[in-house]
Amino acid sequence: MAVRALDGDPAGSTPPLRRARFLKDKNTVKTRTIWFLWSILLLSVPLPGTPASEPGPEPPPAKPFDFADVEQKARELAGKPYVRDEAGMPDFLAQLDYDQYRDIRYKPDKALWRDEGLPFQVQAFHRGFMFKDRVVINVVDRGVATQLAYSPELFDFGKNQFPAPLPADLGFAGLRFHYPLRRDPVMDEIAVFLGASYFRAIGLGQVYGLSARGLALDTGLAKAEEFPIFREFWIEKPGKDATALTLYALLDSPSVAGAYRFIIRPGLDLTMEIASHLYFRKAVERVGIAPLTSMFFHGENTDRFMDDFRPEVHDSDGLLLGRSSGEWVWRPLNNPRQLRISVFKDIKPAGFGLLTRDRDFDHYQDLEAQYHRRPSAWVETLGDWGPGAVYLIEIPSDAEKYDNIVAFWVPDEPATEGKEFRYDYRLHFFLDEFTALGGGKVLATRVGAAESDGATRKIVVDFGSPTLRMLSPRAKIEAEISASSGKIAHPVVHKNEENGTWRLSFDLQPEKDKDPVELRALLKAGKDSLTETWVYQWNAR
Repeated sequence: MAVRALDGDPAGSTPPLRRARFLKDKNTVKTRTIWFLWSILLLSVPLPGTPASEPGPEPPPAKPFDFADVEQKARELAGKPYVRDEAGMPDFLAQLDYDQYRDIRYKPDKALWRDEGLPFQVQAFHRGFMFKDRVVINVVDRGVATQLAYSPELFDFGKNQFPAPLPADLGFAGLRFHYPLRRDPVMDEIAVFLGASYFRAIGLGQVYGLSARGLALDTGLAKAEEFPIFREFWIEKPGKDATALTLYALLDSPSVAGAYRFIIRPGLDLTMEIASHLYFRKAVERVGIAPLTSMFFHGENTDRFMDDFRPEVHDSDGLLLGRSSGEWVWRPLNNPRQLRISVFKDIKPAGFGLLTRDRDFDHYQDLEAQYHRRPSAWVETLGDWGPGAVYLIEIPSDAEKYDNIVAFWVPDEPATEGKEFRYDYRLHFFLDEFTALGGGKVLATRVGAAESDGATRKIVVDFGSPTLRMLSPRAKIEAEISASSGKIAHPVVHKNEENGTWRLSFDLQPEKDKDPVELRALLKAGKDSLTETWVYQWNAR
């Protein structure tokens, strides 16, 4: 008789005794397994009166984002080949003209922090027209940096009609900042970073004019100028009562990478505290630190006919220098017939700037451009800048649309491969000039033909200050004048009792074929200087 198999045994394969032992062994294994698991659980629970084991150390908190992170990025970037990020922009955006590009606007209701009621708001610029580089924008909130995502929904494209959808990862071209300058709910635009490393800023009652740049490379040389770009920004989220905004920027170009920090303080006059750290991939012949770029088409000192109903057309009318010796130097700007480069050597300068001193609308007569409201810009040096020179470059121009004036600091130390430069400065944008900058100031420079002959030039310089205004017309005021060539004749100093200024006039008799002529003048009372030093470059060609 066949026996039924138990627990999966094949029928008839196990005798009864063998089956009994098998069942017993199986129960024993189960029992031992259960006790083993319980022992593990019991060992993991501390017995009464036994101290629990100490928890392991917590991982350190993440380091908040700061300027050192940008410096590290710039240092690493300088160690790699330069790669420009212009990819991903459709041809139809690159072919936009100026007016079409201006018709693309960031939607105000999409502005960063608008819904949070913070004192600053941020808008971005769309890529297109001449702004082809992709610019990455990050927001730093409580030490954590997050990239701002691009979306076509952020923009109003106006009348533009595009033949294809815009790429989802197109990116931005730059950014702009808003702040309530008038202390009311209306947000005023205060600064723009757009195009290469250019940026502009304005205070209360000002309109955009001259530009600043992160860096100038090989400007004014007989080869192509190199234009670095700000390829990435980080914006620190401000508090509800903030009066300043911190911006970081990563600069890049074939020759150099750099880290920048801007602390922007808006107000009646806008200031930026700027820290820069440069890392050179390769040697650069001329490095321009804290460059300013402006426009001078014609002015009161233009000695050739300009077919223009407006008496003057310019963003700035002079270069001011604060020398380490305590001397203040004013150099009127001009639109030359040929390229001019003026070099002012110094050690540890107080600063330099491109200024507009003439604020009289009647001297411009331009209701649209409002040149009388365009800001001056002053570079206040911080720390030891060492030996170097301020360069002023004036480029011939046949239209007001061209920026033909550049000023910057060039250090004596050569910029070689692997070199690092650090420069800190404070950049001021203002209408009314600082009262601390010198005594009597140059108010006007005029040049024309003298009565004696066509070659001799009559030069007139007006000086003014509260002190000069109080002086008697009979005060013994003399002029100290010098010229690099030619002859100075008929110097006259007298007070203009119509407005309280003092006028210096003299004739310059130039020598044939000795251009240009460098002129210097100031007013003195005995050994005391009453005015800043007027310097001018006259050229017959």
